Amino acid sequence: MAKKAVASLQTGSKRLTKAIKMVKSPKTGAYMFVESIMSPDQVNDFFNKK
Repeated sequence: MAKKAVASLQTGSKRLTKAIKMVKSPKTGAYMFVESIMSPDQVNDFFNKK
């Protein structure tokens, strides 16, 4: 189960996106958030990766 949150960031001439994904820890079973800042074309790969 993944929660998708995407925010667009613009700095100068670069366009970046901050993506936040909620993942379940296999060790404890608790949910944690994984954040990453990337270009907009890499967002779908980030959410599809386990």
